[in-house]
Amino acid sequence: MIGWRLIALFVFTLGCNAVFSQSITAKKISGVITLDGEMNEPEWLQAEVANNFKQYFPFDTSYANAQTEVRVLYDDQNIYLFAKMLNNGPRTYVTPSLRRDFRGEANDGISFVFDTFRDRTNAFVFGVNPYGVQREGLIANGGGVGQNDFTLTWDNKWYSAAKQFDGYWTAEVAIPFKSIRFKDGETSWYANFYRIDSHFAERSTWSPIPRNFDIVNLAFCRELKWEQPLNKPGSNISLIPYIADLRSRNFLNNTPTRHDFQFGGDAKVAVSPALNLDLTVNPDFSQVEVDQQVTNLDRFEIFFPERRQFFLENADLFAGFGVDGTRPFFSRRIGIAVDTATGQNLQNPLYFGARLSGKLNNNLRLGMLSVQAAPEKSIGLPSTNYSVTTVQQKIWSRSNIGFIFINKQAFQDSINGDFTLRPDNYNRVAGFDFNLATADNVWNGKVFYHHSFRPDNPDSSFATGGFLNYNTYNWQVEFFARSVGKNYKPEVGFVRRRDIQQAAGTIFYNFYPAGKIQSHGPGFDYDFLGNQTYGLLDWDINLIYRIRWKNTSRLNMRLRRDYVYLFQEYDPTETNGPKLPADTEYYNYLAIAEYQSDARKLFFFQLRARTGGYFNGARTGAEGQVGYRFQPYGSFSVDFAFNRIRLPDPYNDANLILISPRIDITLTRDLFWTTFVQYNNQINNVNINSRLQWRFAPVSDLFLVYTDNYATETYTEDSILINRGQPKLRAFVFKLTYWLNI
Repeated sequence: MIGWRLIALFVFTLGCNAVFSQSITAKKISGVITLDGEMNEPEWLQAEVANNFKQYFPFDTSYANAQTEVRVLYDDQNIYLFAKMLNNGPRTYVTPSLRRDFRGEANDGISFVFDTFRDRTNAFVFGVNPYGVQREGLIANGGGVGQNDFTLTWDNKWYSAAKQFDGYWTAEVAIPFKSIRFKDGETSWYANFYRIDSHFAERSTWSPIPRNFDIVNLAFCRELKWEQPLNKPGSNISLIPYIADLRSRNFLNNTPTRHDFQFGGDAKVAVSPALNLDLTVNPDFSQVEVDQQVTNLDRFEIFFPERRQFFLENADLFAGFGVDGTRPFFSRRIGIAVDTATGQNLQNPLYFGARLSGKLNNNLRLGMLSVQAAPEKSIGLPSTNYSVTTVQQKIWSRSNIGFIFINKQAFQDSINGDFTLRPDNYNRVAGFDFNLATADNVWNGKVFYHHSFRPDNPDSSFATGGFLNYNTYNWQVEFFARSVGKNYKPEVGFVRRRDIQQAAGTIFYNFYPAGKIQSHGPGFDYDFLGNQTYGLLDWDINLIYRIRWKNTSRLNMRLRRDYVYLFQEYDPTETNGPKLPADTEYYNYLAIAEYQSDARKLFFFQLRARTGGYFNGARTGAEGQVGYRFQPYGSFSVDFAFNRIRLPDPYNDANLILISPRIDITLTRDLFWTTFVQYNNQINNVNINSRLQWRFAPVSDLFLVYTDNYATETYTEDSILINRGQPKLRAFVFKLTYWLNI
C-alpha cells in the first residue's frame, strides 16, 4: 500500500514539474528540419514542450480556453520552433490582410519573444499567423512603458510555414542566429510565447503576465536553456544594395520634369554576436510611406515617428533619452532640412553613415552613430555631420543609467569637394538618464538631465525632469515633472516647448467584474504648465471613466476644465485669420469621449468626439477611422477628422475637414498594393500616395511609388497664384533592393 502511494506521489510530482516548469531546454540536433507546418521530423517528438498557457486577457487567473504547445530545437545555424494552436472546434481565423508585420487585437497569431541577454530590458519578437504571414520586431525598455517600446518596423531574414487543420493550426519557424544578437557561449536566454485567439477574444502566454501590464513585458519571461552553449555562427555580413529611378516635377515653380537615377546601399557587419555595425552609402528613403496628416490645432510642432530602416535597430539607445516632447535626439532631423524663409521641409541627401550598436557585455550597451549630409545651397545650408555616442549600464535587476553626447558640426563643402571644418558652427548636447524598472514591474520611472551647447553658450540651456509610475491590479498612479530652459536648443532633437516648468499626474482605479465587462473604473488627471515670466500658461483637470469589454471594445470618457494663457498672438483656426491678442487668458469646460468597436469584426470603427469651449469661442469635433476587411486579401478604411470652430467677430470661424481613404490589397504574402489619399482643407491640399511592393526574396523588394499633390482651393502661396485642382508636386519612384548574405 505504501509502495503504491510512493509511486503515485512520484507520478504527481513529475506531472507538477511538467505543468509548472519555469524553463524549457532546447535540444541540439544534427538532422534537417523542413519547414512545411507539419511535425514530420523525429526530432520534434524528442523536443520538450512549453504548454499549459495561462490567460492574459480577459482574465489572468485561469488556463487558456484555446491551448498552445511550443517546441524548440537548434543546430549551429538556426533556432527551430514548432507551435500547435488548438481551437476546441472549427474556426474561421481573423487577419486584416496578408501584409507583413500585422499588429493589434484583430488577429489570430503566435509570437515568440527572446531576451537574448537576460537583461529583461531588450528583446526580439517573431510572429506568424494562420495564413503564414510573418512579423518581426524589437522590444525596448522592458516593454509596455512607452509608445516606442515595441516596434515592428525592424526587418530581418528568417523563415516560416503555417498550416491549418481541423481543430488546430500550426507554425514551423527557423530563425538564423545571424539575424539576432546574443553573447557567444551563452547557456540560456529568457523567453516567452504568446498567442492571440480571435474566437474567444483571448490572449494567452506561456509565462503568466498580470493583465495590468503589457503582454510584451519582459519582467516575467521564463528561461530557455540550450543543451550545449551557443557559438558564434561564423562570419555575418549582409549587403543590401539598391537602385532607384526618380522622376518628379514641381508645378509651382513651373520647372521641367526632373530625372534622378541613384544607387547605393547598406551593409550590416556583425562585429561580434552582440555588436552590429550598420553602414550606408547614398541612402534613399523614397519607398517609405508618407506621414499620416493631422488637423493642426496646436501652437507647437507635431511629432511624426521614424520609419527609415537605417535608424531602427537598437533605436532606443539613441531615441530613448528624455521624455515625449523633450528628446535630445530625434533621427528625423537627419536628412530633412527646413527652409526658414517658408517653413517648408526639404529632403537633404545623405552622403554616408555608420552606426555601431549593441552589447559589450550582458550589462553594458554601446551606441555610436555618424552621418554626413550634403549641402543645401538653395537655403545656405553647408554640409553637416551628425554624430551621437551613447552608453547604457544596467544596474539592479532591470534598471539602467545612460549617457548621451550629440554633435552637429557644419563643414564648408566647396565646389572642388573639399571639406573644411567650421568650428564656429555647431550644436552639441550632453546628458544622462536614469531608468527605473523593478523586478516585478510595479514601479517604473525615469530621471534625466540634458544640456545643450552653442558657440554663444547662453544660460538656461538645460532640460531636466522625470516620471514615476506605480502599477498594480487595481491602481495605476503616474507622476511627471519637467523643466526646460528658454535657451535649450538641441538642433538634432525634438522639443515642443521651451522655458517651461510642468507638473502632471494621473490616478486610475480598476474594477474587474463578472459578465461582459473585462474592467472599468474612474480616474483623475491634471497637468499644470508655466514659467517664471508669466506664471501659469496652461492647465487642465480631468474626471475620467473608462470601460473595457471582453469582446475587445472600449470606451473612455472625460470631463475637462482647462485654462490657456496666450503670451503671443495666435489664430485658433490656423487658417491665417485675425489673431487673438497676446497677454489674454481663457477658461473653458469640455467633454471628450472615445470608443473603439470590436476589433475582430469585419466592419470596425474608432471614434473620438469632443465638444465645449475653445479659447473665446466653441469647438465641436469628431475624428476616427471606419474600415472593412475583405480578409485575408486586404481592407478599406477611411480616417477622418472634422472640427467646427465658432469664434466671435472679427475672428475666423472654420470647418476643418481631413479625410484619408486608404485601400490596402495584399494579393499574396509577397505582393502588396496600398493607395492612400489625404484631403486636408486646412492646408488646401490633396495628397495621393500609391505604393506597390513585391517582396521577391526574403527582405528584398521592388517598389513602385506614385505621389501627387493638388490644390483644393484658389489661393496664393509665396506670391504664386494656385488655382483649385492645380497640381503642385508630382513624383514617381522605381526602387529595387536586394539582401545578400556573405
